Amino acid sequence: MTAGAPSHELFWFASRALGVVAFAMLGVTVSVGLSIAGRLTHRPGIAPKLRRFHETAALVTLGLIAGHAGLLLGDRYLHPGLTGITIPFAMHYRPQFTGLGIIAGWLAAILGLSFYVRRRIGPKLWRFLHRFTVAVYLLAIVHVLGAGTDAHSPWMLATVTGLTMPVVFAFTHRMLSGFERRTPSRA
Repeated sequence: MTAGAPSHELFWFASRALGVVAFAMLGVTVSVGLSIAGRLTHRPGIAPKLRRFHETAALVTLGLIAGHAGLLLGDRYLHPGLTGITIPFAMHYRPQFTGLGIIAGWLAAILGLSFYVRRRIGPKLWRFLHRFTVAVYLLAIVHVLGAGTDAHSPWMLATVTGLTMPVVFAFTHRMLSGFERRTPSRA
């Protein structure tokens, strides 16, 4: 980045901020989704509230991802253009990591919006597609750590770690509970 007036870097800073918030919301959304799927909550009436929260959080996350990418269009240093923010590996800035972030964004959009076509595609296919949500989260981690200018700062590493721990816990619980349901008991 070149030094200059703060207004020249406004889009860059705003995009970074939205990227961090988008990643945080993605972590919360994935954790809640895995908690619902793994039946981590047993309190009566909480599951429908969590489903509504999960759906809303997913939409907010998609908006934040779009804002994160869209703000880069105003960046005077990157000049990514529409192609750079929508086509994986087309941006010249850290193309591997920005490309994986763009793939994660598109997958997040497909998976997040699949809720609205669930009846058309059927719950079985919808559940199968939703299994790739963890891949979206992993791609987002790679994007954050590889393309993020704050990737190696202690606060960002703490953020990534703090958001990933609940995802790992809920994913492990989900896999183990799913395994237990499929394994016949030896009664």
